[in-house]
Amino acid sequence: MKQIAVVEDDALVREELSAILCGAGYEVYEICEFEKAGERLLALSPDLVLLDLNLPGAGGFEICRSLKQRSSIPVFVLTSRDQMQDELRALKLGADEYLTKPCRAERLLARLENILKRYEGRRNLLEGEGFLLDRQTYTLYIDDTSVILPKNQGKLLEIFLTRRDQIVAKEELCLAVWGTTEFIDENALQVNLTRLKKTMAAVGMRQRIETVRGEGYRLV
Repeated sequence: MKQIAVVEDDALVREELSAILCGAGYEVYEICEFEKAGERLLALSPDLVLLDLNLPGAGGFEICRSLKQRSSIPVFVLTSRDQMQDELRALKLGADEYLTKPCRAERLLARLENILKRYEGRRNLLEGEGFLLDRQTYTLYIDDTSVILPKNQGKLLEIFLTRRDQIVAKEELCLAVWGTTEFIDENALQVNLTRLKKTMAAVGMRQRIETVRGEGYRLV
């Protein structure tokens, strides 16, 4: 059963959407707290997020940006904002669909189904600049070729992609690769980072790993 997360602050609208989706055979998560909605959605990892834009706290645009930067979860914006500039902004942030409400249930379900069909088989994929990483097999797809990364290199690239332009501390990288920060020789981390850098250069990736002195590393 496909799982849909509904991010909507109007309780009546949220209940109506949940009823429509449940009636169509979907499992529904209702998101009612919005300050850390992005983190909550990443933890839930639903098959699709149905997102309003007019939200208290963290707005819909910010939630959309956060999700699309850190995951391949499809985002369907359903909002009362009918201005072209809002639609273009949402689409530029990575939204997969934009529909204004009120709308007929049949139209909503048809568009939702189309998005889910497009994303079949892409649930484990993380998207970078000109490449994709399968986070299950650590297969790197770039320029019509594919390379299976060694496990440690795959885990490092995965955490860089989920954190995007943010700085990732050495401790976080060690935790991602080895599951602990204790008894890890810093040289072991450097060796794995160096190997990943060489792999990225060899396959022609445009992004690179940058050292931020005293803080960690980031993908730029």
